[in-house]
Amino acid sequence: MKKIEAVIRPEKVGAVRKALEKVKFTGLTITQVDGHGKEKGTTQKFQGRVYKVGLLPKTKLEIIASDEQVDSILKAMVEAGRTGKIGDGKIFVYTIETAIRIRTGEKGVDAL
Repeated sequence: MKKIEAVIRPEKVGAVRKALEKVKFTGLTITQVDGHGKEKGTTQKFQGRVYKVGLLPKTKLEIIASDEQVDSILKAMVEAGRTGKIGDGKIFVYTIETAIRIRTGEKGVDAL
Protein backbone atom coordinates (compact mmCIF):
# COMPACT_ATOMS: atom_id res chain seq x y z
CA MET A 1 0.00 0.00 0.00
CA LYS A 2 1.08 3.56 -0.67
CA LYS A 3 0.13 6.99 0.61
CA ILE A 4 0.00 9.63 -2.10
CA GLU A 5 0.21 13.16 -0.79
CA ALA A 6 -0.16 16.02 -3.26
CA VAL A 7 -0.07 19.78 -2.79
CA ILE A 8 -1.81 21.44 -5.74
CA ARG A 9 -3.43 24.68 -6.87
CA PRO A 10 -6.88 25.09 -5.28
CA GLU A 11 -8.46 25.77 -8.67
CA LYS A 12 -7.29 22.35 -9.92
CA VAL A 13 -9.05 20.28 -7.23
CA GLY A 14 -12.19 19.73 -9.32
CA ALA A 15 -10.22 18.59 -12.36
CA VAL A 16 -8.05 16.25 -10.27
CA ARG A 17 -11.10 14.71 -8.57
CA LYS A 18 -12.73 14.07 -11.96
CA ALA A 19 -9.52 12.51 -13.25
CA LEU A 20 -9.38 10.22 -10.20
CA GLU A 21 -12.98 9.15 -10.79
CA LYS A 22 -12.09 8.24 -14.40
CA VAL A 23 -9.42 5.83 -13.12
CA LYS A 24 -12.00 4.39 -10.70
CA PHE A 25 -10.53 5.91 -7.54
CA THR A 26 -12.67 8.08 -5.28
CA GLY A 27 -11.29 7.88 -1.72
CA LEU A 28 -9.31 10.92 -0.64
CA THR A 29 -8.87 13.52 2.09
CA ILE A 30 -8.67 17.21 1.17
CA THR A 31 -7.14 19.91 3.36
CA GLN A 32 -6.74 23.62 2.63
CA VAL A 33 -3.17 24.69 3.40
CA ASP A 34 -0.85 27.65 2.89
CA GLY A 35 2.73 27.46 1.66
CA HIS A 36 5.23 28.27 -1.05
CA GLY A 37 7.89 26.58 -3.08
CA LYS A 38 10.51 28.06 -5.36
CA GLU A 39 8.24 31.00 -6.22
CA LYS A 40 8.48 32.17 -2.56
CA GLY A 41 5.07 33.78 -2.68
CA THR A 42 3.87 36.55 -4.92
CA THR A 43 3.41 40.29 -5.01
CA GLN A 44 -0.02 41.89 -5.31
CA LYS A 45 -1.27 45.44 -5.74
CA PHE A 46 -3.99 46.80 -3.48
CA GLN A 47 -5.11 50.42 -3.56
CA GLY A 48 -1.94 51.50 -5.35
CA ARG A 49 0.44 49.75 -2.95
CA VAL A 50 2.49 46.63 -3.68
CA TYR A 51 2.35 43.88 -1.05
CA LYS A 52 4.47 40.77 -0.74
CA VAL A 53 2.36 37.69 -0.01
CA GLY A 54 4.74 35.05 1.34
CA LEU A 55 2.31 32.15 1.69
CA LEU A 56 -0.04 31.07 -1.06
CA PRO A 57 -3.26 29.08 -0.68
CA LYS A 58 -2.80 25.47 -1.74
CA THR A 59 -4.82 22.27 -1.42
CA LYS A 60 -3.38 19.08 0.02
CA LEU A 61 -4.80 15.75 -1.18
CA GLU A 62 -4.09 12.52 0.70
CA ILE A 63 -4.83 9.11 -0.80
CA ILE A 64 -4.12 5.58 0.39
CA ALA A 65 -4.07 3.11 -2.49
CA SER A 66 -2.97 -0.40 -3.36
CA ASP A 67 0.40 -0.70 -5.09
CA GLU A 68 -1.35 -1.64 -8.35
CA GLN A 69 -3.36 1.62 -8.42
CA VAL A 70 -0.51 4.04 -7.79
CA ASP A 71 0.74 4.55 -11.37
CA SER A 72 -2.71 5.31 -12.80
CA ILE A 73 -3.50 7.66 -9.90
CA LEU A 74 -0.22 9.57 -10.31
CA LYS A 75 -0.69 9.89 -14.07
CA ALA A 76 -4.25 11.19 -13.62
CA MET A 77 -3.19 13.71 -10.96
CA VAL A 78 -0.27 15.07 -12.96
CA GLU A 79 -2.26 15.45 -16.18
CA ALA A 80 -5.24 17.10 -14.47
CA GLY A 81 -3.21 19.32 -12.12
CA ARG A 82 -0.66 20.70 -14.55
CA THR A 83 -0.82 24.27 -15.85
CA GLY A 84 2.83 24.39 -16.91
CA LYS A 85 3.51 27.37 -14.65
CA ILE A 86 5.54 27.59 -11.47
CA GLY A 87 3.44 26.73 -8.42
CA ASP A 88 1.62 23.69 -9.88
CA GLY A 89 2.62 21.70 -6.80
CA LYS A 90 4.28 18.44 -5.78
CA ILE A 91 3.31 14.81 -5.26
CA PHE A 92 4.95 12.55 -2.66
CA VAL A 93 4.55 8.78 -2.38
CA TYR A 94 5.12 6.90 0.90
CA THR A 95 4.97 3.24 1.82
CA ILE A 96 2.19 2.31 4.26
CA GLU A 97 2.84 -0.58 6.60
CA THR A 98 -0.80 -1.40 7.34
CA ALA A 99 -4.32 -0.02 7.44
CA ILE A 100 -7.23 -1.05 9.65
CA ARG A 101 -10.90 -0.33 9.01
CA ILE A 102 -12.20 0.58 12.48
CA ARG A 103 -15.80 -0.47 11.79
CA THR A 104 -15.01 -4.08 10.74
CA GLY A 105 -11.44 -4.71 11.84
CA GLU A 106 -10.36 -5.52 8.25
CA LYS A 107 -6.63 -5.08 7.69
CA GLY A 108 -4.34 -4.23 4.78
CA VAL A 109 -5.74 -3.59 1.30
CA ASP A 110 -9.13 -5.00 2.42
CA ALA A 111 -9.43 -2.01 4.77
CA LEU A 112 -9.24 0.45 1.89
